[in-house]
Order: sequence, then structure tokens, then C-alpha cells
Amino acid sequence: MEIATDNARISLRNDYSEGAHPRLLQALAVASAEINRGYGLDVHSVRAAALIRDRLGRDADIHFLAGGTQTNLVALAAFLRPHEAVIAPASGHIATHETGAIEAGGHKVLTIATVDGKLSPDLIQPCLDGHGSEHMVKPRLVYISNTTEWGTQYSAAELQALGALCRDRDLLLYVDGARLASALTTPGNDVDLALLSTEADAFYIGGTKNGALLGEALVIVSPALRTDFRHVIKQRGAMLAKGMVVGAQFEALFEDGLYFVLATHANAMAARLREILQQAGVPLAVDSPSNQVFPILPDAVVERLGQYVEFETWERRSDGTTVIRLMASWATPESDIEAFTAVLAHVLAEDQDR
Repeated sequence: MEIATDNARISLRNDYSEGAHPRLLQALAVASAEINRGYGLDVHSVRAAALIRDRLGRDADIHFLAGGTQTNLVALAAFLRPHEAVIAPASGHIATHETGAIEAGGHKVLTIATVDGKLSPDLIQPCLDGHGSEHMVKPRLVYISNTTEWGTQYSAAELQALGALCRDRDLLLYVDGARLASALTTPGNDVDLALLSTEADAFYIGGTKNGALLGEALVIVSPALRTDFRHVIKQRGAMLAKGMVVGAQFEALFEDGLYFVLATHANAMAARLREILQQAGVPLAVDSPSNQVFPILPDAVVERLGQYVEFETWERRSDGTTVIRLMASWATPESDIEAFTAVLAHVLAEDQDR
């Protein structure tokens, strides 16, 4: 049996290692041969925004930015007053993987421990109860991601419950959509962009992790949050002079549903990974129906597997096991998944022989 070598490891580390889908590169080539207005006012950005509004079924301001951390930073800087704070899951991207960008901007992130990366009204309420005076920061915005950093997703009922709490307590609901495409295309999902726009005050549609060379589309639903937002984009250094670079890609992603096709493929490849792991008797840390898979493996197996497969180490445990993250992307070939089957069987057999 042939096993992948160190020089040709199977890539399951993330969903942004590949450049861009060929149709997006073609769209960029076409736009690059034109004379376009700058700063997101080009015809491609305008049309991309219109295509997204069609999916929402409502009016909204849409701004195209380069990356997820930048989008979160600009949005929260614009939405919050200096004394206001963000409520987020302890595993949330703004709390763990953005080098304290939100807090460096002057807004405290109040974290809440969760089992699966998801917030609920019951989890949020104690945090609200504990911040009731002018001697403390004032919780003002609830941050969630869909999918979460654990690959889980919110149902329509869960989003509606969060939306109701936020409206009742005068809070903003903001959704990090770096992997929103994956959430919207998982089997059994009952959320679409239209429903999301009825519950969230703002959210972004991630392109970087779903086939784009770069770019996110920030959707601002609440009229109160739209005023002077372009001023904040510019002040924060996030306004691209060549805005068509992102606009043309989102135009290609949304003109005929390619955005959802690419995510469906990623989810299907991840579903196959879960099936392979479960057939091999490998437990999973969380039930994640998206393109992220979190197997629990003995440390020795993790070390050996790393010789053949690229992955992220997610959580080291005290019992001699480690949770790793396997990630399928819009470009993951079926051949890589089948190769992983052989590698896993080989590594597990070696472990049993020791």
C-alpha cells in the first residue's frame, strides 16, 4: 500500500490555502482590463451588492472589505461607543485569533464558556446581570459566528431566540460569517440570508474561505448603524482603492449561486471524512455538520498522522489525547479524501502494533 510522503502531504489544514476558483480569476481578468471607479464604487461592486440584496429580500448597506479580522474590527469600531463592550463565546474568533484587535480598539470582549461554540439567551443573561453600573463596561453587542470555531451551526430557532433577546435588551446582534457559506449549505440547515437579515443587525458574508482570492461582504441591516460607515472604513485603512478586486469576485460568486455550490462541495468532502473516522472507531469532539471535523486521537497517532496529513492541532488534553481539526475546502479533491482513508488505516494499525 502506498502512503503519501512528507513531500506530498494531504492538505486538510484550512479552507483558504488554495488561491481562487477559476471563474473568479476570470472575472478579475475581465475587470482588470476595464477602467473602473475606485473605492468600491465600480460597476462590479455595485452589481454584487444588488445580487446580495436580492438574496436578502430587503434593503441593506453592503461594503466589501479585504479580510475577516479587518471586517470585525471596522464594524465594531463603528457600532460601539467607547464604554460599550462585546459579548462573545470564549472560542470566538475575536477572542482567540485576532491578536486582541477589538480590545486594542478600546472595546472589552466579555467571553462566555460554551460547550459547542454557540451562545444562547440563557448563557448571555448572567453576563448582562453582572454589568449593571457605570463602574463597568456596558454590554452592547452580541458576537456570534456561523459556523462557529467548532464547526457547529445555528438553527433558525436559535438565531430567532438570540434576536429576540437582543431586541428586548437593546443589544446589537452581529454575525461573523467567515464560513457562513458552509453553515447555509449543511444538510438540514433551515437558515438563509433572508432569515439572517431579519435577526442580525449586521453580518458578513465570507469570501476568503469559500473560493475567493480575498474579500468579505459586510451587510449592515440596521439603518442606525449605516451613517458615515464609509468614513470609518477609510479611517481604519480598510478602503481599497481598487475595490473592484473584491466586487468582481462577489459578483461572480452570486450571479448564479456559485457561492453555495462551492460550500456544498466542501461540506460533502467533510461528511466523507466524518464517515471514514467513525468507521475507524475514532470519536469526534463535537457534532459539527460543516466543513470542519474534530477527531480525538492518541498523541502518538497525531504525531504519526502529521507525517502524511496537514491539519491544525486544536486542543491538547491531559489524558494523552489531542483534538485535531481536519478542514475540507471548496477545492478539496475526492482523491485526497480517499488517500486519507488509507493513511488513517495505516497509522491506526501501527499504533495497535506498538
